[in-house]
Amino acid sequence: MSAQAANPLIVTDRARQSLADAIAQVNGLVLGKPREIGLAFATLLAGGHLLVEDLPGLGKTTLARSMAATLGLDFQRMQFTSDLLPSDILGVSIFDPAAREFRFHPGPIFAQLLLADEINRAPPRTQSALLEAMAEWQVTVDGVCHHLPQPFFVIATQNPVDLAGTFPLPDSQLDRFLMRVKLGYPDAEAERAMLAGSDRRELVAKAMPRLSQTEVMALRESATRIHASPTLVAYVQALLAASRRHRGVRVGLSPRAGLALLQGARAHALIARREHARPEDVQALFGEVAAHRLVPEAEAESRDVLAASILKSVAVD
Repeated sequence: MSAQAANPLIVTDRARQSLADAIAQVNGLVLGKPREIGLAFATLLAGGHLLVEDLPGLGKTTLARSMAATLGLDFQRMQFTSDLLPSDILGVSIFDPAAREFRFHPGPIFAQLLLADEINRAPPRTQSALLEAMAEWQVTVDGVCHHLPQPFFVIATQNPVDLAGTFPLPDSQLDRFLMRVKLGYPDAEAERAMLAGSDRRELVAKAMPRLSQTEVMALRESATRIHASPTLVAYVQALLAASRRHRGVRVGLSPRAGLALLQGARAHALIARREHARPEDVQALFGEVAAHRLVPEAEAESRDVLAASILKSVAVD
């Protein structure tokens, strides 16, 4: 038996090609957003979670469904509302008279890809139900720990906080998302193709898996082994330090944000079929990793503008 056959976590050339095919398929379903789709895959391969923030109707749900179909993952969608309870997400223990014991009934969080739709419409108590799951891949109900299936990937959507009936996500919740992306309006060519083409839901329903769950886990493991040189680590640390002394920032980036940057950069390099991460990988996703973690001064510019300013202020050795 070959070494590759003996160890399912070794990434084969076939798995790398399947990853490229998977990204291409999602690009065919969510038109005109190659950068955002690449960042979504980098988030998955880095073992993180994705927050998609934008107005309704711009493809947030289609992106989540397309990734689930393309990766062959067990998919659950939860619509977050103001009356949603933590037990509606995690599950409940119900007494079984025949067995004379409580039995746990898992909630929708026990999926491999969970779409938390309009997460900021739920109150903070319900939002916080995701914290343990996103950080530790487990949930605790009635003092009992339940492990989540692997891979476990949360894609949460969020409407802008100035819309009625929303609750801003607390910083502790935002920090659990490795990246925050905005899809924005499609360009003219992509929009014409959508208007003239088939219904996106029909196309997603017909999509075939391009990666197995074993290959997804192997790619995640492979991403952790992508080399990050001491020079690259120093560059990331310089970005963290710059965020803490920036005049428009009240609370800068934490060490956890630095780890997220390195994890994302490694996954970005893996997608590009490289064995080492480069400063360009960090730069490609710095705004998406950093902006939502920054706490601006009261009169400061937006988080996105601050992140761009911080990135520009640090030179690459």
